[in-house]
Amino acid sequence: MGNLTEPRTEMVDRRAEAAEIGRMFEGAPGAAPARLVTLTGVGGVGKTRVAVDAATALQSRFRDGVWLVELSPLRQGALLAHVIAEALPLADQTTRPMIDVVAEYLAERDLLLVLDTCEHLTDACAFAAEVLLRAAPGLRILATSRRTLDVVGERVLTVEPLPVPAADDARAGTADAVVLLTLRATEAVPGFTVTDDDRAELVRLCRRLDGLPLAIELAAARLRDLPVRELTARLEDRFAVLGDTDDVATDAEPPWHQALRTAIGWSHQLCSPAERLLWARLSVFAGSFDAETALQVCADAHLPARQIPAVLGTLTEKSILIWQPTGGGERYRMLDTLREYGAHWLRGLGEEEVLRRRHRDHYLALARRGDAAWIGPDQFAWYDRMTAEHDNLRAALEYSLTEPEGHIALEMAAALWFFWYGCGFLKEGRHYLELALAADTAPSPARVKALYVSGPVLLCLGDLAALEERAAECTALAAHFGDTERIYAAATELRVSVMHGDLAQVVSRVEALLATDWREQPLTLIPLAALVFGSHYLVAAGRFEEAFAWLDELSAACDRTGERSMRAWGDFVRAQAELALGRYLEADEHARAALLVKHRLREGVGTGMILEALARAATATGRRRDAAWLLGLAMQLWETLGRPQAAIPAVVAARQACERQTREALGEDAYRRAFDAGRTVHLDTGITHALNPAAAPPPLQ
Repeated sequence: MGNLTEPRTEMVDRRAEAAEIGRMFEGAPGAAPARLVTLTGVGGVGKTRVAVDAATALQSRFRDGVWLVELSPLRQGALLAHVIAEALPLADQTTRPMIDVVAEYLAERDLLLVLDTCEHLTDACAFAAEVLLRAAPGLRILATSRRTLDVVGERVLTVEPLPVPAADDARAGTADAVVLLTLRATEAVPGFTVTDDDRAELVRLCRRLDGLPLAIELAAARLRDLPVRELTARLEDRFAVLGDTDDVATDAEPPWHQALRTAIGWSHQLCSPAERLLWARLSVFAGSFDAETALQVCADAHLPARQIPAVLGTLTEKSILIWQPTGGGERYRMLDTLREYGAHWLRGLGEEEVLRRRHRDHYLALARRGDAAWIGPDQFAWYDRMTAEHDNLRAALEYSLTEPEGHIALEMAAALWFFWYGCGFLKEGRHYLELALAADTAPSPARVKALYVSGPVLLCLGDLAALEERAAECTALAAHFGDTERIYAAATELRVSVMHGDLAQVVSRVEALLATDWREQPLTLIPLAALVFGSHYLVAAGRFEEAFAWLDELSAACDRTGERSMRAWGDFVRAQAELALGRYLEADEHARAALLVKHRLREGVGTGMILEALARAATATGRRRDAAWLLGLAMQLWETLGRPQAAIPAVVAARQACERQTREALGEDAYRRAFDAGRTVHLDTGITHALNPAAAPPPLQ
């Protein structure tokens, strides 16, 4: 269990460090086991790789797995707990602070959390470590950072460069640093072999680079162009120019280990002007990016768009960029140390502000396109695109919030409604919407839209007081603008009625929204959500014919445009109606159709409620063991979401009735075995079975 993946390259022997980390967590004789171990060391020494290798070796010791949290793309500590939650994965949808949610989730678990690259967030990481370790006795944390976290009980292990014996040592050719250089050279240069003449030069090169893995990898990439002897000579010339003992950074270079600074600077010097310029400009990206985005953000008269694909390729060959094939296409990323170097050069060129603004403008345009396209046939593609760009969306929002007045931040946070609501990032959406609304308080259509977008976020989080406050302001402000803003206000008032559970008011507000000319306009969320809310309340009231009429209109509208998410909500409500009418096979069919979509979009609330609808159908048709298993599978989701059944009274009552009937029919022991099997099976495996129950029986413990 966990989220560790296979490293893309072979690693030289770091077993000693991994073993020491294991001993720290176990505790030496007479010493208490460590609960927080921080790996420190200079940039480029391989802290991340050591941590991942050690964590992999420790997996069997932790019942609830090893979870890696990559922090390098995160620029603000305020979202640290959100990033930890996403890694676990934990998609809480309550109003509680996320750090409290994570602490509660970990409290009963036996788990190793790897916090990678903490040095730019040390205060936030220290606070999180203290809170989580205090709350969760079974938790262990392995952190990597150039600085210690200074937390009570922290144990520190300094990761040293790879050892390099003297050139005349008989073991020099098998030293770890030389082995790494040989491995990377073999990967970079087809047919590369080490001769007796080369071996001494390889050792000399590794010694000159002080055994630093990143410096060695950069040097290995240069063996495509230069023989080992010439490579070593040129590198030594650069050391001579810089001075061997000067560890003070220049204005363009961060304060790193001299060997690493020299190797990176030398690699930079050997790049073409276009490669150096693109390296600097790509430093504005957080996390990964694709070639088209690099072109949009980085191209201009000095770096023509037609050159960028080829330059991305050469920077990858030189190990400046890492190429990452994904299901959504090719992406690239840059190691933190190399990104820092590029960022220093970008500042030196006087382009930092220009490139950050270009980056922001690109992601604002992407948010606008997603806003317009989400209610349409490409929701799955948009989900994949936006989740891949999550780190960059955060960076663009953070930059927008630094600008005076905050107008762009308000527009962008509102345009991303489909990301917050449709892709499962409700609490982060609330975070950015509140910051943007506080930064730009002037009355405007953009503010009305942001207040409206807060509606579905707050509804799903269950914060009635905040929703009422936003709705009141939205209604008052909308009166000063046009029809679009007044419809936003009406939709927000509808959500207040939904939270109050007022059937008459819900139906009245739905009818008012449906009385507009929405059928002649491009389809939007507002009428679709109104149809879902209205039909759900009519089903709960037993007014099935009226509910089916609205559900038919919802399905027809979605089918015309290829929309999937709201269509799936309609299928869920229809399944509820069929269950109430005793038509269990029809209910099962509609619930499965909804599940396919909601799980693909990682909508936890919808997935959980649909699984429980399937459980109700199973109980009603005598498949009580399957019902208990499905209830257990749903419980997996509720444990990560925080509010079972989204606290909707009718749905809560239906689950309780299903659980009671199933438990009575099976008996406590049989019910518990089936329930626990569903609760512990891998979620994706469980969903696959729920979608196709005839394929194989659900696994039991």
